[in-house]
Amino acid sequence: MKKLVTYFVLAICTVSCSSVAQNKKQPNVLFVIVDDWGFKDMSLHGSQVYQTPNVDNLAKDGVDFQNAYSSYPRCVPSRYGIMTGTYPVNEDHGNLGAVKDDKNFIKKFNNAGYNSFYVGKWHLGSEESSPKGYGFKESFAAGDAGGTETHFYPFNLKRVVGTKGEKAPIEDVQEYAKEGEFLSDVLTRRTIEYMKNDKSKPFIGVLAFYAVHTPIEAKPEDVERNKAEIAKMNFGPTEEYITEGNGQTHMWQNNPTYAGLVENTDENIGKLIKALKENGLYENTIIVLTSDHGGLSTRGKNNRIIPTSNAPFRAGKGWIYEGGIKVPLMIHYPKEIKAKVETESIILGMDIFPTLTDYVLKEEVKGIDGKSFKNILNGSEKWNERTVYWNSYKARPTQTGDSKTSAIRVGDYKLLHFVESDKTELYNVKEDIAEKNDLATKMPEKSAEMLTLLNQWKADKKVEMKANHKSGGEEISPKKQAKKDAKKEAKKAERKAARKAEKQ
Repeated sequence: MKKLVTYFVLAICTVSCSSVAQNKKQPNVLFVIVDDWGFKDMSLHGSQVYQTPNVDNLAKDGVDFQNAYSSYPRCVPSRYGIMTGTYPVNEDHGNLGAVKDDKNFIKKFNNAGYNSFYVGKWHLGSEESSPKGYGFKESFAAGDAGGTETHFYPFNLKRVVGTKGEKAPIEDVQEYAKEGEFLSDVLTRRTIEYMKNDKSKPFIGVLAFYAVHTPIEAKPEDVERNKAEIAKMNFGPTEEYITEGNGQTHMWQNNPTYAGLVENTDENIGKLIKALKENGLYENTIIVLTSDHGGLSTRGKNNRIIPTSNAPFRAGKGWIYEGGIKVPLMIHYPKEIKAKVETESIILGMDIFPTLTDYVLKEEVKGIDGKSFKNILNGSEKWNERTVYWNSYKARPTQTGDSKTSAIRVGDYKLLHFVESDKTELYNVKEDIAEKNDLATKMPEKSAEMLTLLNQWKADKKVEMKANHKSGGEEISPKKQAKKDAKKEAKKAERKAARKAEKQ
């Protein structure tokens, strides 16, 4: 009997130990999202003001994507796109609770034996649409809040339910944090605790900083250091502000407080890397670092603070010009992924989770818009001819100066359609990164072709719009407009064929 019990115990131990060993082979995933962080808001990407050594080293040791974009130029839709792997065409919180299990990335990782946690800005709903409702096992400092009253403790002191459009203040931090603490430091400490919590299982965790979003605040020592550095700089003949749409674009990176906020974020990313190394997790952790959209560099007539510049990229947050949608994206996993600067492939935020699910779990998620770029990471593919779309109808002309806009990128060309004025602009964004040379009148056939594709996509996605194209005062739906554009193209092709036949 004793032998039987011994064999039974050994059998259980064998299965259990092999399970733990198997889990330990599975890579951890740490996904960091910085709020309102533009492509140029780091020294490796050209900033002369913001010193970001930790982010720079992460990019140098990983894959640094130069053609990465957010799926939307504002917070909520962009984050919805990231979490669901879909185009955020409805432009609201969506309904994360309604996402089916076969398309829920977090539940797939949970089912594979992962611990999962979410720390920081969520802004995508509560209850079934909260982080825990969506599937994360642990959640901290999330909820409906899109921002903080102040980055300094106690953070939520003046925030009241129902004000500023927020349903609630940031969760948990008041009780957890200490007097005098800075919010990003608190979020980083909590993330490190989650990472260390149970080493018998791999983890997938998201840390979404509330920085570098407004309010623009930083630690006094960081502000003073940057004041001294910026005072010595010469920004050349370029004007500090230029006219853009209904407002202005900031052309200089010269705000010492914003510089301090960026640099504190970089310091916290350094703390995460240090903690991973100290706990033996670094080599087996995939680190993803990105932003939800471009930096806040444009304003409308409200004269709000615009603390950074995305130059030479045009405009900023709220716009579908490059400054509003171009974001940093780096993937770091030196154990398997070779370091390189990826200059060609067109990647969107909605591609990140499909890629992680494919790379780690070897599982393809079907029926979504996002695509796995695993083969780009391993060097066997390039997506330089990809076609992608944007649709931004919740314009804020007073706040960020933008207007209702749709856009399509096909390879190197990007077409913007300003739906209220029915104006189109066409740019070769590879050759003209500042989007100064509008090719729409020089390349009318290319413009018409891309506009037809854009309207067909909007029709397929059932994009809701009160006014799209206007003709004689009548509103035309995307579906009808797509058919109209297709007929135009067919007639052009017929005329072209007829001219060719005459010459023969």
